[in-house]
Amino acid sequence: MNKEIRRELRYARTMTIDSILAELDSEIARLTQVRSLLASSAKSTSKVAAPKVGKAGPGRRKKRVLSAEARKRIADAQRKRWAAQKAKSK
Repeated sequence: MNKEIRRELRYARTMTIDSILAELDSEIARLTQVRSLLASSAKSTSKVAAPKVGKAGPGRRKKRVLSAEARKRIADAQRKRWAAQKAKSK
C-alpha cells in the first residue's frame, strides 16, 4: 500500500467526530470575524462607486456607425497595404 494512503488512513482513524466538529466551529468563528472586518471596511470605503452599466449617459459618446461605402474604402485600403507588404517581402 502506498505510504501516502496509509498516512491518510491513520489520520482518518485518529480524527474523531468531536475533533472534526471543533475544527469546523473554529473555522466558522474565524470566517465570521473576517466577514465582519470586511463588511466594516466596505462601509468606510463605499465612497468609490462601481461603474454603472446601461444606457449612455451625458458623458458618454454614442456608438459610431460606418456607412457601407466607408467600410468598403477602409477594406480596399487595407487590401492595398497587404498587397504592398506581400510584394515587398518577395
